[in-house]
Amino acid sequence: MTLRACKQETSVAASSALRGVARSEGLEFLVYTLTTECGRSVSMFGFAGADAEGSARLAKSLEPFLVGRDARDREALWHDFRKQDRFWSLLPIYVWGPVDCCLWLLAAEAGGQPLWRFLGGCRDEVPVYVSSMFHTDGQTYVDEALAAQAQGFAAYKLHPPGNSIDEDLAIHAACREAVGPGFGLMSDPVAFMTYEQALRYGRRLEELDYIWFEEPMQDENIPALKALTASLDIPVVGTETLAKHPYSVAACIADRVVDVVRADVSWSGGVTSVLKTAHLAEAFGMNCEIHTAIFHPLEMVNLHLCGAVKNCSYLELLCPVERFDFGLTDALPVHDGVARLPDGPGLGRELDWDLIDNATLWSA
Repeated sequence: MTLRACKQETSVAASSALRGVARSEGLEFLVYTLTTECGRSVSMFGFAGADAEGSARLAKSLEPFLVGRDARDREALWHDFRKQDRFWSLLPIYVWGPVDCCLWLLAAEAGGQPLWRFLGGCRDEVPVYVSSMFHTDGQTYVDEALAAQAQGFAAYKLHPPGNSIDEDLAIHAACREAVGPGFGLMSDPVAFMTYEQALRYGRRLEELDYIWFEEPMQDENIPALKALTASLDIPVVGTETLAKHPYSVAACIADRVVDVVRADVSWSGGVTSVLKTAHLAEAFGMNCEIHTAIFHPLEMVNLHLCGAVKNCSYLELLCPVERFDFGLTDALPVHDGVARLPDGPGLGRELDWDLIDNATLWSA
């Protein structure tokens, strides 16, 4: 296994995905490459956390664990990694996912099938919604919501500024007024609200006919989230930051701590973990909405999962989409707000190795 730590130069706004967190210019990411003894190889992007080189060195520590293993034994590797990770490693939640994605892509390519059909095809088209970054003024949200509507996207999700509840709710109201009653809007304050604050926030979102209320409190704040879910009519969405899917979200599903769970191939543990979480949620009549993985090669894997499960309504992409449009030689297969699943084997897209080579800071 080889690892690359990379940095794609871009604007400050594009790299400031976290409210109140200082970020350097550019988007850092990893590239994993798995090579089999017979010479087949596949690569995938990975999340880089706070530091690409540091994350790459941590991910590289997995190499001895993988050497000599059969790439077809995805389930055994998934369980064995969890066991090894418990004993001393305790790696970040985003380290294993790309490895698991590579294993699934190797199998799908060998089978001559697009990943979504290899997983068990469910649909060949998925509606797409776009999610904002954190902005400093309300008009930017309104402009983006109107643009999303005009471009045919299914919905627009706000990550509001978070300076005050009153300001946030005024921005939500302005977006609803701008797009009218028929267009989908969601709210994701990524907030550290109290139960009382979240209840007030959610009640107003209900009045504004928002589709869902996401991460109003920390995902691990189980008692308060459960009380909020029981008190609101608008669906409460959560669990994207809980490590060790599906076990970490099992009680959230069974006890209806939230109405909708979140998972993605980057933070939740790869294709295997997302499938387990989605199928568990389906058994309880609950949706598992696939969370953005930021980087478009990973979003392609997310799209394949959206095409392979029934209980996911949308593919999520960060907005503006063109700001994150790198890493693939061809753009994501999204037209008029709908993503269409590819027919080619594996991922259905090629990685942009010229870009990767130019962006590489460290490799081993």
